[in-house]
Amino acid sequence: MLRYAITTFGCQMNVHDSERMHGVLRGAGLSPVEGVAEADVVVLNTCSVREKAEQKLRSELGRLAKLKRDKPEMLVVVAGCVAQQEGEKLLKASRGVDLVVGPDNIAELPALLEELGHGSPPLSRTVFDLEAPRFLTATSLASGTVTSFVTTMKGCDERCSFCIVPYTRGPERYRSSDEIVAEIAGLCDRGVREITLLGQTVNSYKDPSGLLPRAPDADASDPDESEFAALLRAIAARVPALLRLRYTSPHPRHLTPSLIRAHAEIGILARHVHLPVQSGSDRMLKRMIRRYTRADYVARVARLREAVPGVTLSTDLIVGFPGETEADLEATLSLVEEVGFLGVFGFKYSPRPHTPALKLGDDVPEAEKSARLARVFALSESLLARHLESLVGTRQDVLVEGPAKRPLEAGGERATFTGRTARNEIVHIDDPAARGLVGEVVTVPIVRSLKHSLVAELEPALRARASERAPHQPKARSLPLVR
Repeated sequence: MLRYAITTFGCQMNVHDSERMHGVLRGAGLSPVEGVAEADVVVLNTCSVREKAEQKLRSELGRLAKLKRDKPEMLVVVAGCVAQQEGEKLLKASRGVDLVVGPDNIAELPALLEELGHGSPPLSRTVFDLEAPRFLTATSLASGTVTSFVTTMKGCDERCSFCIVPYTRGPERYRSSDEIVAEIAGLCDRGVREITLLGQTVNSYKDPSGLLPRAPDADASDPDESEFAALLRAIAARVPALLRLRYTSPHPRHLTPSLIRAHAEIGILARHVHLPVQSGSDRMLKRMIRRYTRADYVARVARLREAVPGVTLSTDLIVGFPGETEADLEATLSLVEEVGFLGVFGFKYSPRPHTPALKLGDDVPEAEKSARLARVFALSESLLARHLESLVGTRQDVLVEGPAKRPLEAGGERATFTGRTARNEIVHIDDPAARGLVGEVVTVPIVRSLKHSLVAELEPALRARASERAPHQPKARSLPLVR
């Protein structure tokens, strides 16, 4: 039996694609192993949104080339966005790469590996499934997990000037609502209790089957309207076992009245939205082709907060975009403070191939980019610390997800478990009895705050109930994000 290993670079979408690869390869009879040294097939699932991820790929390919000298029969596969971006050029530029496969060609992996096994020269397969979009599932991999991802769409039509995604993922293609609901129901049957819907612009969703009933407040004349709110309502109505529903990443212009109303009315919908803004400067937003102004963004957030008091927000920001001045950065910092983001995924601009921003040059020095990013993070960290401290002494509803990656304190026998509130605050429960609560939403008192999370205790009655339950051993989930 052939053995395989997958290394993932990038975001949640890439993590999700890797899970699909696991399903396809296991279905073809291959066996997973942890380390590449034991593998007969090594898959590198790549990201090209940031230059750093590509640099990590090149470093990993260099390491594998050395390993392959001693193990020439090992097959090296480059998948994902860099594969789609570079295609056959990767075969010529990187000695030792046997197969290049794009995100839409994951299902073909076993057949392509079989061709290589029969003596085929290195292959490249990077074809978009435009005519008949295919969305792979792997519900069996979720057994024992509390949280999981479900894809609603792929591709992007936004054409932001800095972004390579339309080139590597293609135009927007949507999955039928029935198929989405069926996958979520299947995951819940296996013990999943929280779902995160994935899409490049997830809230632009339109049901290709045309079966979704129209959501309240949906305005057909609004060019920003979609059927995403209707999809959320269908999931909540048809999957009663689901305890919590999230989504990422939306586009601000699709935060329409119908979606805001859905947030106010759907009980399982998380009271947290990750809403990428990229900059607080209108001049930068125009150069980025974001299709909204700062005022537009703030107004939509205000309407959301009015409808859902206490909702928290996080965002994506780019510093050092071509032409960014100190005044532009100050506008971004003031927006972070005005909105009160409790999480900022910040990035230094890096030129990406096939993007319109290449014509703008790259005129902000690297050292200045780093300094600006540090200022953004310092502000966001202070906002988060203040927020977390304000929750000490309160009681919060937490979905217990499973064991933390490491105990809060070294030594001892206490087992730390972790989960999240509906507002996305991370909560640790340093009590071994919490094992019996995995997969449940429980109300716990918050006793202290840490830099990025909270610590809770189990009250005696809850601890006693938890201790009576049979232990539940969830599989650990990780999101290996390459910054």
